[in-house]
Amino acid sequence: MTDALIPHSRPTLDDTDAAAAAEVIRSGHVAQGRQVAAFESAVAAYLGVAGGVAVSSGTAALELALRALRVGRGDEVLIPSYVCAAPWIAVTRVGATPRIVDISADTFAIAPTAAKRAKSPKTKAIIVVHPFGVPADLPALQALGVPLIEDCAQAVGARLHGRLVGSFGRATVCSFYATKLLCTGEGGMVLSNDEPVLSAARDAREYDEKPALSMHSFNYKMTDVQAAIGLSQLDRFAGFLKRRAAIAACYAEALKGLPVSLPSAPYGGTHIFFRFILRPKAGSRPLADGVDDLLRRLEARGVQCRRPVYEPLHRLAKQSGCPTADAVHQDAVSVPIYPSLTDAEVTRVIDALRAEFRA
Repeated sequence: MTDALIPHSRPTLDDTDAAAAAEVIRSGHVAQGRQVAAFESAVAAYLGVAGGVAVSSGTAALELALRALRVGRGDEVLIPSYVCAAPWIAVTRVGATPRIVDISADTFAIAPTAAKRAKSPKTKAIIVVHPFGVPADLPALQALGVPLIEDCAQAVGARLHGRLVGSFGRATVCSFYATKLLCTGEGGMVLSNDEPVLSAARDAREYDEKPALSMHSFNYKMTDVQAAIGLSQLDRFAGFLKRRAAIAACYAEALKGLPVSLPSAPYGGTHIFFRFILRPKAGSRPLADGVDDLLRRLEARGVQCRRPVYEPLHRLAKQSGCPTADAVHQDAVSVPIYPSLTDAEVTRVIDALRAEFRA
């Protein structure tokens, strides 16, 4: 019998999470309540910031963070090209103009030099996505003198010079989508050390029982069911990160000496391996027919790999000027890595990769 396909992503959920959700359901209070408040406090304490505002998604968190910083019509926000559409959508929804910026080849994060060139008197914020578990070059970006919104959707637990990312910016956002580092199914959070930012995000999260109507308020609440799962996950989070690191070490050892660039974390950062990104060496046999053909061959071997990003934002926006994002998009491959990956599956992934990169 053929082994089942190893998926690129898979939630890490167990009976502990199910019990936490069931307890909330039995309580009769499933909407935003005590569990949400506890989850906000727990995530803020983990990152070492003053507080958090739980919301319905990471994209909602980005929008509320921008509104809390009073970003709006006539303003510009710098965003990296090599990300999903969420930053562009959030900036556009608040009425500001997204300025799409190229990335650094060593982190895949927004390039400080490119951000400096793109900065203008209209620049009101920089959304700093820490991609795939790697910290961006925060000191160089802080030196630009523009408020930073750290996007830690893929990097909760990563450190820069010993300090957790998410504790540097004026605001931080997290995502708790099903296959993120911490899972609540859907969900997100705005975090900050700035009480006015937290207060503004909290106010915009809901519209009931307000003294006046506001077009900027919406229903972006998280449920207690989701928050209970998040608290359960947070209790086991150190183990999740340990498992990711162990799998990454197996991959790195197995691929040593083959024509492929392995992930790293420069600038004094630590990599927590939300994704394990490979880049075949230029001219190597695996890329002879392009990255899409390589992905098809790996899937035929029973391992689903993906492009790390569906399409760079500058391409979707019909723009140019992001050559590094273009180059990375041509050859980067994301390999399965998540805590629920079994040892047997890790071996199968390694065998498939070695078979392709030896060819």
